[in-house]
Amino acid sequence: MLVLFDNGTPRTLARYLIDRHTVTEARARGWDQLVNGDLLRVAEAAGFDVLLTTDKNLSYQQNLSGRTIAIVVLGQGRWSVMQHAVPAIVQAVNAATPGSFFEIPAPSR
Repeated sequence: MLVLFDNGTPRTLARYLIDRHTVTEARARGWDQLVNGDLLRVAEAAGFDVLLTTDKNLSYQQNLSGRTIAIVVLGQGRWSVMQHAVPAIVQAVNAATPGSFFEIPAPSR
């Protein structure tokens, strides 16, 4: 699957996904200044399957019904926190289907 990392998604997470997925960062595409609705539109048009983001308000700000891109929302953008949730994140990305939505909370220490 094609996976897009939004701003704030820890880069280190890519190493746990690249064996099964192609990972690209929004900033590498010049999309780092796009707001959520525009980012979702261009990502879908470019054929991305999954968006990983730290924007916990995305589901409230955007109508996600009818989307072809799956969304995985991370509870925190800091790698030192989210590294403990890697198995759940990988599982969510692997299970993603068009239009699915997963929230991965920041683990308590």
